[in-house]
Amino acid sequence: MAANPRRQPTLDEVAERAGVSRSAASRVINKAPHVSRATREAVEKAIKEMGYLPNRTARALATRQTGIVALAISHDDPELFADPFFAQVIVGVSTALEETDLHLLLCLASSGRGRSRLTNLLRTRGVDGIMLMALHEGDPLTHIVEQAGLPAVYGGRPLHFEPRWYVDSDNLGGARLATEHLVRLGRTRIATITGQMSTEVGKVRYRGYHEAMIIAGLTPHGTAEGDFTEAGGATAMRALLESCPDLDAVFAASDKMAAGALRVLAEAGRAVPADVAVVGFDDLGIAERTDPPLTTVHQSIQSLGREMARMLVAVIAGQEPASLILPTRLVRRGSA
Repeated sequence: MAANPRRQPTLDEVAERAGVSRSAASRVINKAPHVSRATREAVEKAIKEMGYLPNRTARALATRQTGIVALAISHDDPELFADPFFAQVIVGVSTALEETDLHLLLCLASSGRGRSRLTNLLRTRGVDGIMLMALHEGDPLTHIVEQAGLPAVYGGRPLHFEPRWYVDSDNLGGARLATEHLVRLGRTRIATITGQMSTEVGKVRYRGYHEAMIIAGLTPHGTAEGDFTEAGGATAMRALLESCPDLDAVFAASDKMAAGALRVLAEAGRAVPADVAVVGFDDLGIAERTDPPLTTVHQSIQSLGREMARMLVAVIAGQEPASLILPTRLVRRGSA
């Protein structure tokens, strides 16, 4: 005859072992704020000693929470999640959520169908909060999320909109660093490959380049819009060589676009950095594999994801965290 399974301890028994009230034990288990350290330690010790496992269904009913948060990216291509930038964001988000009981749901929400699914998810309170990235000018995701009234943290600021909570990198300062470095090298005919100008990051990185040029007493030498991809960078570099063939430096607003630019410069017989110096932005793994290795602006992409998730957790817990701008720095390699 099989042995009876061991009975699970109850919340009341955990509270009694810890010497606290049932409500205090429940607050610790549900990770509520404003619990004293002594109470938390006593309850956690009792949980460990007794092998208590919270009833997730009961917890969800008690707290009106699902235990799920969403990361929504305004893009349609599932291959996006293999992109080195977004892959690092997801690693950062996942690392932060490992410290909680929250699970992550990834959503592509650029198409009408994707937005409809996300709208239904938010309307039915299928998640406790949401993180958003890669928004374009007038992106309907902004309105959908604001209408839902759920805790929302933005990765990067949307164009023409200041969200209540966001985490961003110092894109303006980083673009200035890149351009100032090229100026210090004695380059005077400095062109730029921008990101999509329908995005805040595309506009701000261009503004950093433009401001650094004006401060240095130089005239911006040429501009071509890319799309943050290697192919887009290559197309933009060909356009720049045609419109301003005497350029002696290029600031590309992403490493992937810089990689495309390096390939086109090599095909055109332009030596890097002797003829044309090149600086990118992001410091992805590709920056170390280009020929020559790419001088670039480092931003901590994993930190971006991690701080987004931590901020969302704080908002869900009823806190009022301050928005955050992460620092950038120049990494010198062979291209400039």
